[in-house]
Amino acid sequence: MVALDVSDYAAVVAAAKDTAAVLGKVDILICSAGITGATATVWDYPVDSFQRVIDINLNGLFYCNREVAPLLLDNGYGRIVNLASVAGKEGNPNASAYSASKAGVIGFTKPLGKELAGKGVIANALTPATFESPILAQLPQSQVDYMRSKIPMGRLGLIEESAAMVCFMASEECSFTTASTFDMSGGRTTF
Repeated sequence: MVALDVSDYAAVVAAAKDTAAVLGKVDILICSAGITGATATVWDYPVDSFQRVIDINLNGLFYCNREVAPLLLDNGYGRIVNLASVAGKEGNPNASAYSASKAGVIGFTKPLGKELAGKGVIANALTPATFESPILAQLPQSQVDYMRSKIPMGRLGLIEESAAMVCFMASEECSFTTASTFDMSGGRTTF
């Protein structure tokens, strides 16, 4: 495993080249790096925190897709899974940067999937609701409780549930769905 700051474009370029050289080819890209940023109203939101969230959650995802998509096209096969969030569809109060960045991931993945369609490469987004993960440590408990209250199943998702969906999305079985968003929200989103 190699540590990578996805907000550093030069580092992403080097990592993509190194990975292809070491492995011989790349078949799958899963973009899951993300941070929540500050918890504040828009008018009190720290500008530096907003920029950092966008740099990691959206710009970093773009850099990774930009550098890996040509490797997948060279193979004539590939799967791209971009992790968004239910917050990108519905917005969470006091989480404007996170919500905006994840809406951007959804908006970015749709044209990407269409650009790759018919070339053997599939690109989709996953929009999980809140699930048990280390990212929750970045949030006040009141924010976690608010997000849990929005889930009709009454619980947070499990990492294993998200991993299973990502595995399907990255598999050969996911062969006719591209430019789409898979919801994993415990019933929170229905569109």
